[in-house]
Amino acid sequence: MAGQAKVAAGLSTLLADTYAVYLKTHGYHWNVRGMNFHALHGMFMQQYTEMWAAIDVVAERIRALGELAPQGYGAFARLSDIKDGDPNQDAAGMLRELVADHEALIATAKAAREGADDVTAAVIDARIDAHQKHAWMLRATLG
Repeated sequence: MAGQAKVAAGLSTLLADTYAVYLKTHGYHWNVRGMNFHALHGMFMQQYTEMWAAIDVVAERIRALGELAPQGYGAFARLSDIKDGDPNQDAAGMLRELVADHEALIATAKAAREGADDVTAAVIDARIDAHQKHAWMLRATLG
């Protein structure tokens, strides 16, 4: 696989993983329960809103590299190892799962960065920074 195509493939995995964590976070926003409902509901909304905007940036970077961005649940499922969330679990379980998912996203982003040009690396670095911050907020909430 040529250089830009390889980077685009890595970005495609990052896009799929981001979409999966976006969906899970949005679902947990709807389904979280307990004493910390209000705070978690708001934090999940902030995080899924940030990821929603980032999905478009990553997809457009794939297109700028001359490749087609994956689309649809089937394509994303083939590219991502992120599992669907379980709305039946308690808030702490949701938080722990999302921390692990953001750590997986950071690893995916770092792998996609290999061989990236400066513009693409900047997009990826922004994603790494965002997912590190999301993971930190979730870990801090767990205590």
